[in-house]
This record gives sequence, C-alpha cells and structure tokens, in this order.
Amino acid sequence: MTFGQRLSDAVAKRGRLCMGIDPHPELLDAWGLPADAFGLAQFAQRCVEAFAEDAAVVKPQSAFFEAFGSAGIAVLERTIASCQEAGALVLLDVKRGDIGSTMAAYARAYLDAASPLAADAVTLSPYLGFGSLTPAIELAEQHGKGVFVLARTSNPEGGAVQLATVSSTDGRSVAQAVVDAAAERNAGASPLGDVGIVVGATADHGLDLSHLNGPVLAPGFGAQGATTDDLTRRFGADLAGVLPTSSRDILRHGPDVDALRAASARVVATLPGE
Repeated sequence: MTFGQRLSDAVAKRGRLCMGIDPHPELLDAWGLPADAFGLAQFAQRCVEAFAEDAAVVKPQSAFFEAFGSAGIAVLERTIASCQEAGALVLLDVKRGDIGSTMAAYARAYLDAASPLAADAVTLSPYLGFGSLTPAIELAEQHGKGVFVLARTSNPEGGAVQLATVSSTDGRSVAQAVVDAAAERNAGASPLGDVGIVVGATADHGLDLSHLNGPVLAPGFGAQGATTDDLTRRFGADLAGVLPTSSRDILRHGPDVDALRAASARVVATLPGE
C-alpha cells in the first residue's frame, strides 16, 4: 500500500491532527523531568501513551533526541516503534537534504524498513535542488513510505530563499517550484501521492496547491499563532490533504497523560470536519 493511501486511511479513522513530540529542555523542566536520557525517555513514553492510539500521525522532532547522543537515539528508536505498534504513522522531523551517496545513506537510515530508525515518512530540505532528493523519494516509494519537502516555512528567515524568483525566465518563486516538482512526482496517484510539502500555517503562503495531489504538513497551529480560521483561509474549508501540526500548545498540559489526551481532544474538536 502506498503512503498516500495509508495516510488517507489513517486520517479517515483518526482525524487529521498531527501530534508533535518535542522534548524541548523547557518542557522537560516544566514536567519536572531531568534534562538527561532518563528524562527524555519518560517524556517520550508519556507522549506515546497519550497520543499514539488516537492520532493518525505523530511527529517526533529528531533534534531534541539527537541532543542526548546515542542514548537519545535509542529513545527515539523505541518511540518510533511504540507509536507504530499503537497504529499511528510516524513522521520523523529530520529535515535532511544532501546529494548523491550521502542522501542515499540518509534515506536508508530513515526510510529503509530494515533500519531501527525507520519511520513512515520524513521531512526533507530541497535547497540543494529538488532532484537531489531523488534517492529518498525513490526509496520511500519502494517501502510504502512518504516524504514531506520544505516549501514555504513559517520562520521569517525562510522568505529570503523561498520567495526568491527561480530565474529571469521563470517567474515562479522557489517555493512554488518545489510545489510543482512535488506535483510532478504525485501525478496520477490516488487518493494522494507520496510526496508531501511543508507549508507553515502562520502566514499567507501565496502558493498554488491545486495540482499538488499530495499531503501538506502545516506546522504552527496553536502555540505559534495559527488558528482554525487561518487554516481554512490558507488551505480551503475542507482542508483536503492538510495535516495541521500542534506540539507545545498541547504538550504544556503534561506530564499527566489524561491531561495531554484531553488537550489533544479539545484541539481536534476545533478542526473542520472532525
């Protein structure tokens, strides 16, 4: 089964909210946990218990696990496996982007079913050229997995690159060119292609997404300021293919697992069609 089909089925059963697992040092402290591998493991386990049985997609932020070295990576491996065992799709937020054999190695690390870090999808950066992502896109396709390529991010620094014009003969923005390249990979897929894009929910993106035929990860919902009205205005009333992402806005309700579940349910209830 393709990732696009798996994602569509999961959203139909569990809703479209993508739950982030961001063990930020400030959250560890707020939860009364030490800033070490033990605290990390406790944080991650409570998130798994709170979200993995109900969310369609869970998104661990790899950097916060990597910060603890090999012990943190071991926690990340267990977190991925536990979420998948509970039925959630795991979108690993790693934002990798490289060329040739290095890109192929990143792909094997996160998308090869034999890897202990294998997720259901990963985030990728296309700013060495969209074509440089081919090894990851092809390996994802072989294993029924997906990728989400950065197109228009919500950070203010991103505009300098993403809003630049491709060339004097091509009036598109770089971000639109990324969307168009993803659309080419998704052409003819049903119900969705395997190549998604990342478009921040906190600002008007100005992109034509009508031909994408793939999922859109929309970070910034909740604590970063994007509201349900913002999502509707920027992505359409039915949010077709859109995965709003919430992390710290819900995680601040921890460490109690029931409180985390309740906070997640309140957010889900605000989304159109949920």
